[in-house]
Order: sequence, then C-alpha cells, then structure tokens
Amino acid sequence: MAVRDAFGLTLSGATEAGLTAYGRAVRELQCFIGDPVGSADRAIAEDPGFVMAHVFKGYLFALATEREATLVARACHEAALPLAATAREQAHVAALGHLARGRWHEASRILEDVAIDHPLDLVALLTGHQIDFFTGNARMLRDRIGRALPAWRSDMPGYHAVLGMQAFGLEEMGDYARAERLGRTAVEIEPRDGWAQHAVAHVMEMQSRQKDGIAWMRANPDAWTRESFLKVHNWWHLALFHYDLGEVDEVLALYDGPIYGEASTMALNMVDASAILWRLCLGGVDVGGRWTALADNWHKAGGGNYAFNDAHAMMAFVGAGQEARAEGLLEAQGEAMRGNDDNAAFTRDVGHPLTLAIKAFGEANYAEAARLIRPIRSIANRFGGSHAQRDVIDLTLIETALRAGDGPLARALTGERAFARPDSPLSALFSRRAADLSEN
Repeated sequence: MAVRDAFGLTLSGATEAGLTAYGRAVRELQCFIGDPVGSADRAIAEDPGFVMAHVFKGYLFALATEREATLVARACHEAALPLAATAREQAHVAALGHLARGRWHEASRILEDVAIDHPLDLVALLTGHQIDFFTGNARMLRDRIGRALPAWRSDMPGYHAVLGMQAFGLEEMGDYARAERLGRTAVEIEPRDGWAQHAVAHVMEMQSRQKDGIAWMRANPDAWTRESFLKVHNWWHLALFHYDLGEVDEVLALYDGPIYGEASTMALNMVDASAILWRLCLGGVDVGGRWTALADNWHKAGGGNYAFNDAHAMMAFVGAGQEARAEGLLEAQGEAMRGNDDNAAFTRDVGHPLTLAIKAFGEANYAEAARLIRPIRSIANRFGGSHAQRDVIDLTLIETALRAGDGPLARALTGERAFARPDSPLSALFSRRAADLSEN
C-alpha cells in the first residue's frame, strides 16, 4: 500500500519509518528550526528509494546560494532521477534539477503548477516561496500562497507556515495591515515560526515603527532564536530598528553578539553582517577591525555564484580595504555574466553595476557611484532580496549625493525618503544634512 502524508499526497518509496523522519524535516523547515538536513538524511537512510526525501534535501542545499551547497543539490537530483515517482513527484524532481543548475525561474514555474494542482503540497509552497524571495518576485510571494490558502483549514498541520508566507508576500506588496494580522496569527499558532516573526518585523520596518519593532522582537526572543537557523536574520531586523533610531551602541552590541559574534561562513548570515556594517559606515561610524574577519570569510566563499551575495561581499572587501579581493570578485562576476543560468542576468542587470558602485564609493568616487546606482534602483528586485534588504541601495545613493556635495540630488533623494518614511529619524537626519548643503 502506498504511503501518504497528512494531506493524502503519495510519497513513493517511503515506509512509515522514513515518513516520520521526512515529516520532521518538513516541520523544521516550516519554522526554520532544528536540522532539516539531518532529518532528511535519516529519511533517506530508512528508505533509499524515497524520492521526495532526496528532493527535499536537494532543495535545502540549492536554496543556500553557495557554490559547494549547489553541488550537493545536484547530487540529490541525480539520486532522485531514477527513482519511482508519481507525476507530482516527477515535477518536483524536474524543479530541483533546474534549481540546482541556476535556472531559478524555470523551477519557480514548475512549482507554481504543482501548487495549482496540489494546493496542499506544503513542500511546493515552501520551496516556491523561497525561490520568489531569492528572485525578488513580490507578486508571486503573495499570489503563490494566496492561490493555495482557500484549500487550507486552521486545524491542518503547517497552517501557521502558510499564514506566515502569505504575511510576508502581503508585506512585500505593501499590504501592511493584512500582513501584520496574518503574521501575528501565525506566531500565535506557532511561536517558533521564525518566518512569520520576520514578516511582522518587515511590516514595522517599512512603516518606520521602530519602537513597535523593538518591542515585537524582544517580547519572546527564546521562541524565534531557539535552534533557529533564521535567528541571525531576525536579530538583524532588531538591529535595523535600533539603527534607524541612531542607537549605534545597540547595533554594535547586536553585531558583536548574536549577529556575527560567531563568525559564520554561511552566505545568508554574512549578507546580514555586511548589510549592518555597511549601514553603519554610511553613517560615518568606525566599526574597527570587524570588516576583516567578515571579508576573509567572504573570500573563502568565492564570488559569482549569486549576485545579491556578491554585492555584500564587495561591501566587506571595501570596508576591509582589500583591493585585490575586490578585483577578484569583479572578475568572478565577469565570468558569471558569460554563463547561461539566471544568475548571469541577475549579475548583468543589477549585481555587477551595484558591486562596481560600492567599490567606487569606497574610493570616494561618488559621482561614479551615483551614475551606476541610479539606473538600477527601479529594477533592483531582479537580483533578489526584500525591500528592507534592498534599502541599502537607496541609503548608499543618498550618502553619495551628500558626500559629493550635490545639493539638488541630495535634496531630491532625501525629500523622496522623507515622503516614503515620514516617521523615520534617519529620514529627518538626511533631510537636515541635505538642507545644510544648500546653505553652504
């Protein structure tokens, strides 16, 4: 008799023992906690022919945006290819194959169709949602989940994760009230849901509700930090609230503690570390030798694999004054742009000009930095990330105009930001600095 999951979906090659481990892996990913790779490995050990266990493990590695992890994802795809599978599972295998070879958009389309036919396929929703994030597709972040939500009931396992994903999609589309409501509901159902926790933080970041954000993140940190592999990113969100308030000591304490006190080599964690140090440096804060350890880890990771990461690696190389490594990264991007995967376009359209701009900024060539950044601001979503993460592009452009003494551009950009974020102390600071330019 075929083994089925809690939603009635067939899992080819599985036994009850393998299903138990696989179910644990899926639950761990729902909350971004525990060790879903280890759980998937246990499922494979129990049932080597369990096709979705191989696929699930492959998804985890493919979404890491790291070169070595991508090789593991490809191996998982090769292991899954010859195994018995239903049509739904075969589609998952095909999606993993595309994802492991950098064809993000093709993988997204396949998983979109899987979820249309099987709206209770939580793995298709979880993976597709992450792909939408890494490709900066705000509409699909919302609509992929919105299409499936009517099929879900509140008593179904994983319902909180669906609400949390929908909350983040709504936030990225600017539907803040509904996003906050769904995100809070998800956390009420499952306090350890780190993605839902972060969705509410995003709402408060975009609305410049710094004190609300600090209260939200500090209310129950044990829930979203315990055994969580999203905890660094959520600590980063807390740091952003303190940053906007000008509370530099708080930001540095968070950096030296939970954000990068342990010098992680995971790309996702290094992105957060670079992003917060760069923001501080834009504000004229001396971060001491913090850049060096981070730059060393970025160098070990290599460049040219995912354009969003490359821009953050360049921040570290510039901050640490490592010119040779900066040039090496640009060469890696040149090679990436000659490829035939989606990252070639991510790099060409946004990543390369932004990385060049960051280098120009570090060289005090502010006119060149502004020239490179201005055309890409409106299309920056193409290389992934969230609005909150990509805000560093606007912050860098504003600072280039201020440091260049370009009064008209500085006033235009700071006026734009003050209108978009009227309650932000940082917006007010920028406006005062721009006004000072016109008086000198």
